[in-house]
This record gives sequence, C-alpha cells and structure tokens, in this order.
Amino acid sequence: MVRWIPAVLAAAALAAAGTHAGPRPAQEKKPMVKKLTPVLFVAEIEPCVKFWTEQLGFTKTVEVPEGNKIGFVILVKGNVELMYQSYASADKDAPAMSAIARKGPTFLYIEVENLEAIKPAIKDAEVVMAERTTFYGAREIGIKDPGGHYLTFAQLAPVPQH
Repeated sequence: MVRWIPAVLAAAALAAAGTHAGPRPAQEKKPMVKKLTPVLFVAEIEPCVKFWTEQLGFTKTVEVPEGNKIGFVILVKGNVELMYQSYASADKDAPAMSAIARKGPTFLYIEVENLEAIKPAIKDAEVVMAERTTFYGAREIGIKDPGGHYLTFAQLAPVPQH
C-alpha cells in the first residue's frame, strides 16, 4: 500500500476549489503558465493507450513510433492532455533525463465530476488506495495505471454557496 500525503492532497483540493490569497501586486506579476501536461515514462506505451482510450474515453492525437512499438503518444479528452514516452524513446531523445525518468513513478491527482461514473472504468486496475472521504470532503480512490504510475481520482465536495 502506498503511503499518501494528506497535506498535499488537501492543498490540491483547496487550489482546485479556487481558494487563493487574491491577485498579486503589479510589481510581483509573473509570467502566466498557459498549459501543464504531464509526461509519464513507461517501458511499454500500448497498455497505457488502451487504458486511457478504452476505459476513460481519451483520444490518441499523436503517435510516434519507436521501432515496432509506440515511442511517444499524446492522449486528449476535452481540455485534459496526457503524454507517455517509452524508456527506449527517452534513451534516444533525452539521454541525460532518461535515467532519472526510470526512477518514477508519477503520482497524478485527477479531479472528476462523479466518482461513481469512474469506478466501472477502473474496475480492472490495481487499487492502491481504497475509496475514502477525506477530512476536506473529497471522495477519492487510488489505482495503479498499466505503466505503474499512481492515479488518484477525486470528486471534490461542493463549494458552499454563501
């Protein structure tokens, strides 16, 4: 069983709920991040593509071969994007980072609208965190994807209307 860090998950939930300290003063203005896309490194991409497309409804938008296998792929659903790269591809593409990428796994916290709707899609995955309700009101379940990365699906508690 993986030991989860509740404080990190709480921070993610609060950030997702829109709590913040307000706008920064003009002198502290920083460049805006336009998009953030995780790249997950795996030994074999094909089972991961099958999981995300067949179970979660993502679409494969880019596929780059590496020999007779997939070396890199981009998966998209709505405004959510995810990339996978094989270790073999990383060895050629970015050798300095390849050894570091093998140290993984990656942990993704995935907010969903309805946790019950996700359960059938992940029924065959290895559950590493049984369904629970956190102290901040999120319902969560944690699984391992086919590439060995950890995915926490979370339905956040509704934000109270004042």
